Amino acid sequence: MKVSEIGEFGLIERLAAKVAQPVGGDVIVGIGDDAAVWRSGDRVVVATTDTLVEGVHFLPNLAPWRDVGWKALAVNVSDIAAMGGRPTFALVTLAVPASSRVSDLEELYEGLGQCAEAYGVSVVGGDIVSAPQLSITVALLGDAVMDRGDPLLLRRDGAREGDAIAVTGKLGGSAGGLRALKAGTLVEDPRVRAHLHPQPSLEAAAAAVEAGLRCAIDVSDGLLQDVGHICKMSGVSAVVRADELPVDPDLRDAYPDDALHLAAAGGEDYELVLVGERDRIDRVAETVVSPLTVIGEIVARTEPLVSLVDERGEAMSMPDAGWDHLRE
Repeated sequence: MKVSEIGEFGLIERLAAKVAQPVGGDVIVGIGDDAAVWRSGDRVVVATTDTLVEGVHFLPNLAPWRDVGWKALAVNVSDIAAMGGRPTFALVTLAVPASSRVSDLEELYEGLGQCAEAYGVSVVGGDIVSAPQLSITVALLGDAVMDRGDPLLLRRDGAREGDAIAVTGKLGGSAGGLRALKAGTLVEDPRVRAHLHPQPSLEAAAAAVEAGLRCAIDVSDGLLQDVGHICKMSGVSAVVRADELPVDPDLRDAYPDDALHLAAAGGEDYELVLVGERDRIDRVAETVVSPLTVIGEIVARTEPLVSLVDERGEAMSMPDAGWDHLRE
């Protein structure tokens, strides 16, 4: 069997079965969520890691190195936010060809440093190794918000039938920006900036925890696919209303025929999906700057796990639900 036959998420399940330990004791959240969570003394640590690979996650001839550095840390900040945590310390590993220009790597670190300053992260170490193509891996630690010794977390397994589904910001901007970048649009264009320079929803995550929400995920693989991860972990299904999706207006203007698909399945928006009681979601919407849009609801477990419906409530088809690194 090839990994292309089972895909990224099938491979994760198989590998996790080889090493995963049952949750309990100091381990609060193990493999399968946006980040791992464990107790360390009187603190609760939230930890995640992500890698950007040249030619896979960024195009070196098109993406400025400062933006590569920013994004490398930002995608990890987004994972910590999706758990309701506060990012603190980062370790960075660079795999670089010996022919790489020093000035490019310095610019990459300038962008990473700008992101670290923006989100209150300290870069405290890492590693450098030789490789045939450049990649950057960030391991990011954070703290959980505590209440009388218990962590207040946002988790994928916290959705319940009757909950509302909401998403921050606008959708599809990153996928549209990547398409525009490949077509020759300048990196200064707002559409391209959405792809190169994501802004994790840390404020909304903090407000969600404060409002008593306990379920979230960030939009990295594609909205429908990421909502599906929540459904799988929570044992429920979801109905998402296409006409309620906050599609990026620039996306509608540039790609009117593809805007809905890019918003629903394009990925890398790094917005935050919040799931919970409607009054709690409304409370979050009242306290954050970023718009928060209710796009659907959680229902009893059915097949498919996630249904995209039109304004009449009829199911719509999508050629794919999101990104999978390993499927053909």
